[in-house]
Amino acid sequence: MAVAATACSAPDDGKGGGGAKTSAVVGIAYEPETLSPLLGYGKDGNSKIFDGLLTHDADMKLRPALAAKLPKVGDDGKTYTYELRKGVKFSDGKPFTAKDVVFTYETILDKKTNNASKTELDALKSVEAKGDGTVVFHLKYPYAPFAERTVLPIAPQHIAGKQDVNTGSFTTKPVGTGPYELVKWSKGEKLVFKANPGYWGGAPKIKNFTMAIVKDDDVRATRLRTGDLDGAILPPNLAKTFESDGGKQTYAAKTFDYRVVTLPTGNKVAGDTDIRRALDVGVDRKTMVDQILEGAGKEAYGPVPTDSPWFTKGTERKFDVEAAKKILDDAGWKPGKDGIREKDGVQAKFPLWYLTGDKLRQDHALAYASDAKKLGIKAEVQSGTWEVIEPRMAKDAVLAGGGSPADPDFDQYTLLNSALAGDGFNNMAHYDNPKVDKALEDARRSGDHAKRQAAYDTIQRELVKNPGYTFLTHIDHLYVVNKSFGELSTQVEPHDHGLASGPWWNVEDWQPNK
Repeated sequence: MAVAATACSAPDDGKGGGGAKTSAVVGIAYEPETLSPLLGYGKDGNSKIFDGLLTHDADMKLRPALAAKLPKVGDDGKTYTYELRKGVKFSDGKPFTAKDVVFTYETILDKKTNNASKTELDALKSVEAKGDGTVVFHLKYPYAPFAERTVLPIAPQHIAGKQDVNTGSFTTKPVGTGPYELVKWSKGEKLVFKANPGYWGGAPKIKNFTMAIVKDDDVRATRLRTGDLDGAILPPNLAKTFESDGGKQTYAAKTFDYRVVTLPTGNKVAGDTDIRRALDVGVDRKTMVDQILEGAGKEAYGPVPTDSPWFTKGTERKFDVEAAKKILDDAGWKPGKDGIREKDGVQAKFPLWYLTGDKLRQDHALAYASDAKKLGIKAEVQSGTWEVIEPRMAKDAVLAGGGSPADPDFDQYTLLNSALAGDGFNNMAHYDNPKVDKALEDARRSGDHAKRQAAYDTIQRELVKNPGYTFLTHIDHLYVVNKSFGELSTQVEPHDHGLASGPWWNVEDWQPNK
């Protein structure tokens, strides 16, 4: 993998004529399953290869991208009209038009398209092109965060429309309007990009950009230390080792990213409401924040961070081992052999998987299992790849993650809706709560902020009564980057492991030091 550093360098070793560094190699923890926005790539923005109609600025405010300005909303919130930016071309030189927008959204909603996120566009009834320069979205009902959905990247009809949407070459060799073009995707190793000289926003000064896929945290840190990487996302304990390195800068990004244990309904123990409730109050979240995250995060009681205006005050869970034990005692889970509780001949134990090489997940899983053991519950910690874990998710617990800052619908609907149980990584716990299902729909279909707030309050209170998941921490993302790229910035980030976030969220705008 060391070739990544040289494969993307310019002939002058990555420096422009003025001496500024013009190439960058950054280490990320995960790679995408596809590079096609029709299948979900880049749906939250910052895809590098593509643009959406809108994008986010540093403060996560929407601003125009392929649209010339923010949309005009009409028909009581049921129509969104976008005037498109003129003169935009795809990287192959073909013009971008309203037809590409219609093609993108209609293809995503097509039943034949394998896009697990299509429920995010449930409100969309139809989309029409008015000439080449105007697009009108018609909604079934007022959907408050619809404009946020239009950061979704636009695909070229003249290329993607001539292929099988699920298996065609566009999924690995995409063409977009974005600031970068894909040069090569070596799966499991790296994504190599070059600047798009015809980019409508101006050609980037970082001419060559590589995302090295390094799943192991320790290896990522080592490659950064040896100069093989210019920047990387790192867990707190490893980021701390660079504090004395005068050539590097650490950036902390606030996030909605949480770590959570799924407690699948299909498991007799993990799916037991009293087991879930006991674990919810019997795990020491504060110690996880202090010791695992070294303070770079906060305690989590649900998908909504405690400092979000959408968080329901009073739903914090007080750490109380004795209260947890009483819940189990009252429910008939009695101490048995080896200290493991039993009920009706069933031992209180279940498998708990985490992703191999992910130190943060490993540490969370081990801390969770340690706390559970003190209650008389045995979480059998195991590691594996997603190929090993995914087929087991209906019955085995998983140390998972998620989180989206744009709107509470974006994360909670797919996390908790019973209709999505077993749909890929949606509703991994197979959570089934009719009150939550109704509140999710009420919140999604209302344009009234107060009504939406009340619905999300209901959801958060229901998660206290029957958790379904044990939320542990919201984690800050830490990045260490060479100072040669100048002063960088971060956004409030989703759960995406540095693929589209981090200080390189706007790499096309970097102004490297000379």
